[in-house]
Amino acid sequence: MAQSKQDAQRKSKATEVALAKQKQLESFSQGPENLLTTNQGVVIPDNHNSLKAGVRGPTLLEDFILREKITHFDHERIPERVVHARGAGAHGYFELTKSMGEYTRADFLQEVGTRTPVFTRFSTVVGSRGSSDTVRDVRGFAVKFYTREGNYDLVGNNIPVFFVQDAMKFPDLVHALKPEPQHEMPQAASAHDTFWDFASLMPETTHMLMWVMSDRAIPRSFRMMEGFGVHTFRLVNAKGVSHFVKFHWKPKLGKHGLVWDEAQKIAGKDPDFHRRDLWECIDQGNFPEWELGLQLIPEDKAESLGFDFLDPTKLIPEEMVPVLTVGRLVLNRNPDNFFSETEQVAFHPGHVVPGIDFSNDPLLQGRLFSYTDTQLSRLGGPNFHEIPINRGVCPFHNFQRDGMHRMLVNKGQVSYEPNSLASGAEFRVDGGQQGFQSFTEAIEPPKIRRRSPSFDDHFSQASFFWNSQSPAEKEHIIAAFQFELSKVQVPAVRQRVVDNLAHVDSKLARKVAESLGIAAPDAKAAAGRAGFREKRSKLPIEASPALSMDVNGHGIATRKVAVLVANGVEIGALRVIQQALQEAGASSRIVAAHLGFVATSSGQQLAVDHTLENMPSVMFDAVLVPGGAASAQALTRNGDAVHFALEAYKHCKTICVIGEGVQLLRTLGIGAGEGGPAVPGVVIGKNDPPLRAQLAQEFIAAMARHRHWTRPNVEAVPA
Repeated sequence: MAQSKQDAQRKSKATEVALAKQKQLESFSQGPENLLTTNQGVVIPDNHNSLKAGVRGPTLLEDFILREKITHFDHERIPERVVHARGAGAHGYFELTKSMGEYTRADFLQEVGTRTPVFTRFSTVVGSRGSSDTVRDVRGFAVKFYTREGNYDLVGNNIPVFFVQDAMKFPDLVHALKPEPQHEMPQAASAHDTFWDFASLMPETTHMLMWVMSDRAIPRSFRMMEGFGVHTFRLVNAKGVSHFVKFHWKPKLGKHGLVWDEAQKIAGKDPDFHRRDLWECIDQGNFPEWELGLQLIPEDKAESLGFDFLDPTKLIPEEMVPVLTVGRLVLNRNPDNFFSETEQVAFHPGHVVPGIDFSNDPLLQGRLFSYTDTQLSRLGGPNFHEIPINRGVCPFHNFQRDGMHRMLVNKGQVSYEPNSLASGAEFRVDGGQQGFQSFTEAIEPPKIRRRSPSFDDHFSQASFFWNSQSPAEKEHIIAAFQFELSKVQVPAVRQRVVDNLAHVDSKLARKVAESLGIAAPDAKAAAGRAGFREKRSKLPIEASPALSMDVNGHGIATRKVAVLVANGVEIGALRVIQQALQEAGASSRIVAAHLGFVATSSGQQLAVDHTLENMPSVMFDAVLVPGGAASAQALTRNGDAVHFALEAYKHCKTICVIGEGVQLLRTLGIGAGEGGPAVPGVVIGKNDPPLRAQLAQEFIAAMARHRHWTRPNVEAVPA
């Protein structure tokens, strides 16, 4: 009886303890939401800065808060990449045109003429694998060099700066940018509340926002966009002398973008627009090409720039540090299998070779940890380096063994070092002088979770970028901000964004705010918010032409011209212009109401390549309307043809009309025709044989301008 009573008391006590523990857990789970903690419940004192050795020193591996946050983030998606999921790739080579032996001991940068095999992958950042190519987004630009000293990965973007300064904020950025978690919308778009809420509270994003709202974020093709290493790296020569370096890829075909309306329509008409363009150009032998340029900064000159070059939200103006061209990248072979190569390729900014080293950029330092961790999850284990696309061309030797998907069959009993049961040749105690040598630098005490005050300038380079844009490009940036913010449902978020923009340019902020139903921009309100820091640097120049895309001089190679025809088309001038286009490297396609053939005015049969419905104007760079009275009349009565021409005009593309073809323009009211005032980018010519060659050259010259932004009445065109 006594025993039963004791048992009952013990059970009662156990129940009481369990209930108390449950109550305690519930109280913890309902704790104050203004305190961030780790997954173990440890309060996070600073969610903006990683732990560094000094405010400008390297990130420390002991930062368990950063490692937990990054590790969780890296494993949030399977099996596709968390970011850069949608991509396209190609094989090629890098050819050195200037020896860099003075600056680096990297083997592939020594001897002029050396060709190094490469695989390059382009990508969008936000969308999933099934999203569209032409969304407004940053584009990844990653190059894997298969060098004789090992693989070197130059992992970058088509924009030279980034949203945040410290890797601690990278998961937050992507969480805000991705579709909202409650309904998984919008896909592959930044026009929603969570992204702009985050951006409005993080003024350091401002410079990057200017780039993403510009035409850089909607490139005409991968072949016509720049690439950047984003971070500051080091080059170290054989004597141990270091230079800081910024990497640039400059496209041979120039920098060109899409019109926003055009980009949206292409997303619906052909979501694989950029992928298809890259594949077809390589398949046709029009190999894409870029120059590799370096900005080199001596160690003792780095502090004289006037801003902190370790800040990834900053760029170095080319007028201050010229870009030295050292080689060229040529992509000349499409993948044999998309999944095996483009999807399974594993890039990593920490894959460097002797002579290339890292800086203490706190965003780069976090990426050095993140990429390996991500590949372990995405590619199923530690042996992703054995997948053919990731395998180096040089031999490798270590005692790493086993693991998931191991393909190499290691022989012998030894899997450790040092050893005496094998050759024992690997034994090192002093590191020797071979292989990769980290650059020796003093580490600044104390270890600290704080950001350097030199990172506090969030607006001067955003203003510099704005001042470098042409009037048309500025209008595009304003329109982009207006579109994006019009999708934001919370007025306070819209207000915070335009208040921040007031620190970039008052006119910009005022124009953006005009259509958003909010108060006028208030720079003082922005400056009064928590976390706001403003320390403006004075650059020695007001603007940089290199930051504008509104430039000419790259010809019309690989441009596509639509030729609108109907029965009765006159082909004399057409043949002359087609030949001239071909000689200039462009291509033309016959577009009509139906496939098959159309009858020419001389009774011949002209083969049709595309219909007006299945290949709209957004797929072409220019439009040609040949002569022929019957053809011109038929086109003016065809709504699809009318819309085709209107849309091309609205998107500021070059239009050439010959002879009776001018009727289409007159009917549309977008050109006065012969004898009337000239319209930028509208070339009108007679069908006289002696004038055909001159007309062709005028058309080509107009196409070389890419777009004609000063064209009148574009906003009134109903297309």
